Amino acid sequence: AELEQSPLLTKVEQSENKITCLVANSKQDASQVIAEHICSKIRAAEQEGRKFVLGLATGSTPIPIYNALVQLYKDNKISFENVITINLDEYYPIQEEDKNSYHFFMNQNLFQHVNFRPENNHIPSGTISEDAVEDHCREYEEIIRENGIDLQILGIGRSGHIGFNEPGSQKDSVTRIIELHEQTVTDAAPAFDGEENVPKKAITMGIDSIFQARECILCAWGANKAKIVRTALRSDPSDQLPASFLQLHKNSVFVVDKEAASL
Repeated sequence: AELEQSPLLTKVEQSENKITCLVANSKQDASQVIAEHICSKIRAAEQEGRKFVLGLATGSTPIPIYNALVQLYKDNKISFENVITINLDEYYPIQEEDKNSYHFFMNQNLFQHVNFRPENNHIPSGTISEDAVEDHCREYEEIIRENGIDLQILGIGRSGHIGFNEPGSQKDSVTRIIELHEQTVTDAAPAFDGEENVPKKAITMGIDSIFQARECILCAWGANKAKIVRTALRSDPSDQLPASFLQLHKNSVFVVDKEAASL
């Protein structure tokens, strides 16, 4: 609800929308508001004497949010010492040092710039042996259930995925290993210098794992996300468009820039 109060975000009054959609002039404006919102929640948890659990996403969408968080840290506005992070997903198999791994991404874009305690940063493993994957997924799900998630940041893929919950993912799904959708592999190909180099699988939190979050903020920037955003906001919740399940979550909001709201 606090996000709706921001002068930089405008609530879209469209009766067909089944989730609150807030529009910013730019992704920078949106990201600044989200980063400040996260910081106020972290401070509130600190005052209650508890750790704050932040669910993190990867890809280009959250980068401006992470930039804004780093700046707030540098300006001495926030400390991340009492924050536990839980990432949505990781490619499988992939080495942590690989520049396309989400371990590498999180270090580059957030972790190395601020004061998290490394033991508080959780990301699924891309290096675990195949026979240990199931146990790893079960343990990861336990971390989520044990800590809960105070706030989950989400992007949306062009296939409608959240995390790597591709079309066909069930609402009761939990952390598991999945095969990547061909659209997802195609979209990742440039980063991996060709489709043949993209890992074919990923470990991802499930829809029900994400639903453990007390608050979800789904972000989308740019005209190429406009169609999927509109569909996710308006179509009936369906496993063919996993992001549409957020309509059933008690506290979810879409935050988009003008271009992503253009339909």
